[in-house]
Amino acid sequence: MKFGIIGAMDVEVALLKEAMEKNGPVLQSSHGAMTFCEGTLGRHPTVVVKSGVGMVNAALCAQMLLDRFGVDHLINTGVAGSLDRKLDIGEVLVATAAVNHQMDACNFGYAPGQVPGMDCVEFPTDPLLAQRTLECAARLQLLATSGLVASGDEFVRTDEEKARIRDTFGASCCEMEGAAIAQACYVNQVPCVIVRAISDKADGSDAMDYPQFERLAAHTSALLVEALVMSYS
Repeated sequence: MKFGIIGAMDVEVALLKEAMEKNGPVLQSSHGAMTFCEGTLGRHPTVVVKSGVGMVNAALCAQMLLDRFGVDHLINTGVAGSLDRKLDIGEVLVATAAVNHQMDACNFGYAPGQVPGMDCVEFPTDPLLAQRTLECAARLQLLATSGLVASGDEFVRTDEEKARIRDTFGASCCEMEGAAIAQACYVNQVPCVIVRAISDKADGSDAMDYPQFERLAAHTSALLVEALVMSYS
């Protein structure tokens, strides 16, 4: 198994880079303004990369991991805003699937969120990877659940937008990369999993504390991803 791990921001991948450095040399190479760090986690070759924020960056990053580095399992780590009042800050959402909540080609007969030309609205994650992630979360004593992730090039912060995404798609959380990565894996037939630690309530509340919540949530997500890869050793 060769793992590719994508985080949108430095804070989301720093812990994973440190873990690889403890295992031995880490080779860095730059492609498309992204720095790919190759090393090992447990017994497995692993490539960790910061994609940058947004759907285009995420899709480009995922495809480069598949084409240039030959990864055969892809993990997306990061933070998200909760759309479910039962899903609180600090808890973890392991995606069953991801949907592009901004895609709207309904006037051409597509369902809300359906990418034209695709045969599905939600891009599924790998059920075995997702289940194993939940098992690792339980061992780490993290509060974790599964659900749908909604992605788009928008930092959701109004009640109206939050309600639209929740009511249209039944999503548990929202962020800005997961659906693009899941789509890339879907068309390439590569198993993936999306791990999101909740950093905010996606409603503009707790704005002053957001940087602190983001750091803690990103650390939680990375810790879980590290445990997932190590579980295959």
